[in-house]
Amino acid sequence: MTISTLYWVIFIGIALASWLVSKSLESKFKRYSQESLPMTGRDVAEKMLHDNGIFDVQITCIKGQLTDHYNPAEKTVNLSEAVYNGANVAAVAVAAHECGHAVQHAKAYAPLKMRSALVPVVSFASNWMSWILLAGMLTINTFPQLLAIGVALFAMTTLFSFITLPVEVNASQRAVNWLREAGITDNSTTEMASDALHSAAYTYVVAALSSLATLVYYLLILLGGSRR
Repeated sequence: MTISTLYWVIFIGIALASWLVSKSLESKFKRYSQESLPMTGRDVAEKMLHDNGIFDVQITCIKGQLTDHYNPAEKTVNLSEAVYNGANVAAVAVAAHECGHAVQHAKAYAPLKMRSALVPVVSFASNWMSWILLAGMLTINTFPQLLAIGVALFAMTTLFSFITLPVEVNASQRAVNWLREAGITDNSTTEMASDALHSAAYTYVVAALSSLATLVYYLLILLGGSRR
């Protein structure tokens, strides 16, 4: 089996896994959005931040679906409209998860610090690596060092993907534990929140594996070309 064939087999497998995870996530969030709770995502976010002694983080409402994120530079928990205004299991789970990142930031959680430190590097790599990889593959017989630079840049994005995994898992654990301890969810709805966040975490796993497979593909091309 050639390198290209192997890559496409792996790529198709990961693409299928990504589609299945996406459909499962969509289905679960739709289902858990029907499970009402007395507090909105905005209310839950504010309470979780205050319960953790965090009073300098703003909660904002943004457009889009599943666009929720925590911005450590601006210290904002940004919630999509459905999460910000939603009073259901899915909404409060997402809101608590994003606040989990704020708690990580406040407590100087090591993987989050590492990921934040990599952001400028990954931003640079993302802007240039596609062009460098393309040029490197075209000139591999005469200037293999260019492809090596492209592979190194891609490796940084792969590292970022894998560092993201413990950051996301830990934020979900903090969210579920707090929801239960604060009495926001009972045994049944806590399980629902946990299930929704686990499904969301799988998207990061698939993304990391996809990035790793692509990195291996470029490495094999580089090693094959350097032996010519």
